[in-house]
Amino acid sequence: MKQNIYDNPIFFEQYNSLRNSGVTYNDFVEQPAMKSLIPALHGKSVLDLGCGAGHLARYCIENGASKVLGVDISKNMIEQANKENKHEKIDYICLPIEDLEFPEYKFDIIISSLAVHYIEDYPALVEKISGLLIKGGEFIFSTEHPMVTARREKNNWIKDTEGNRLYYAVDHYQEEGKREEHWYVDGVIKYHRTVSTLINTLINYGLVLEKIIEPQSTPAGLEIMPKLIHEVRKPSFMIIKAFKM
Repeated sequence: MKQNIYDNPIFFEQYNSLRNSGVTYNDFVEQPAMKSLIPALHGKSVLDLGCGAGHLARYCIENGASKVLGVDISKNMIEQANKENKHEKIDYICLPIEDLEFPEYKFDIIISSLAVHYIEDYPALVEKISGLLIKGGEFIFSTEHPMVTARREKNNWIKDTEGNRLYYAVDHYQEEGKREEHWYVDGVIKYHRTVSTLINTLINYGLVLEKIIEPQSTPAGLEIMPKLIHEVRKPSFMIIKAFKM
């Protein structure tokens, strides 16, 4: 199923409000870690899968990329990208990642920020990505950590009677597949995969694992969002970097 939750008006309004605040897990945990793994971009062609409003695409151009193609299923996101992060070296396409086809084109770098966990057929996605990379090309992506996606119920923090967090519950870890949750609206679907599946699928399609990060907050994030201290106890994200042999 190709979910397009970002074109739900209620979800889009609430999500935009959160991201525009600049005080999010993305700002202080996920994005700094993603950017730390992106290599030197000078003269490189970049494919941004699940580009959203185009912030990471713009970052790549500002850091020397010669061309960026941003792809997203959401019409709302692509319209916002063209308003806020338009650039002569960036093209945005409104298209499901699963439908992307460039049989005669290769990219130096493929990036994807928090989109992979929305894709049902992970092996097909990795096969496509491998085919779109040049030899030596790199794939860097972030996903919700399998610790987060594993449990079917989403009340993972077990608290005492005063509301203090005692521990984080993980269950159903080996039971991969669809997870459904309420996030501004009902029926938001993500897909849980184990760490071994995430890594071995890359290997199966000719990619070599280079680095994994389970990031914690930046110091600035801890000052602005004290609750980010809990990333020490339970990581929210995993960032993986691999390259094509």
